Amino acid sequence: MAATGRKHLVRDFNHFITCYLCRGYLIKPTTVTECLHTFCKSCIVQHFEESNDCPKCGIQVHETNPLEMLRLDNTLEEIIFKLVPGLREKEEQQELEFWKKNQPKANGQAENLRCQRIGLPDVGGDDGDCGGDDGDDAADDDYHRSDPQIAICLDCLRNTGQSGESTVTDLMKRFIRCSSRVTVGTIKKFLSLKLKLPSSYELDVLCNGEIMGRDHTLEFIYMTRWRLHGENTYPMVLEYRPRIDFG
Repeated sequence: MAATGRKHLVRDFNHFITCYLCRGYLIKPTTVTECLHTFCKSCIVQHFEESNDCPKCGIQVHETNPLEMLRLDNTLEEIIFKLVPGLREKEEQQELEFWKKNQPKANGQAENLRCQRIGLPDVGGDDGDCGGDDGDDAADDDYHRSDPQIAICLDCLRNTGQSGESTVTDLMKRFIRCSSRVTVGTIKKFLSLKLKLPSSYELDVLCNGEIMGRDHTLEFIYMTRWRLHGENTYPMVLEYRPRIDFG
């Protein structure tokens, strides 16, 4: 007689699918590559704002920027959603309610949502367009999170004697992580909104002193301007400066 297999309950797997930090089911499970421990994305990102060590084993993840050592685990996420009935629907509903409650006035939300679709942080601006996608793919709820990600540093390049020097300043947070498909045009609009630049100003974005075309993607710049020029440092550094439009 064939032996009947033991029926497993969801709680039998809780040790593998719950977050060490919040004790809930892993939401957007994110793995630390140095030690392979996995946490909710929001939990581990918040933890790394205060510490560079893994909260579970204590290993130093990175000396300066531990966020570089995080990787989303989409396969584990799908497994958890299949194991826990209703979890996906619950999370989608909570996310929808969050956006309804935190709906900024005027164009703010539209800009931020559009930035998320291309993988950039929220801009918090008032006018303008983040660029990239025109919103036709708004039904795509992934917001490019599954795209290959790239970390960049945005530095302000100041030229002595330039009349717009005082207008363009450093960003409060120079380091961002976004989709490698983001274009220079999108970066320019992101910077303009963040820095609240006058409409008379346009920005040039440079890599290794060379002005980048607005249709260049970050992946293209990294492969052809940054890596091939012998730059081994990470993240990739892009510089920006104002270009005054006299027209």
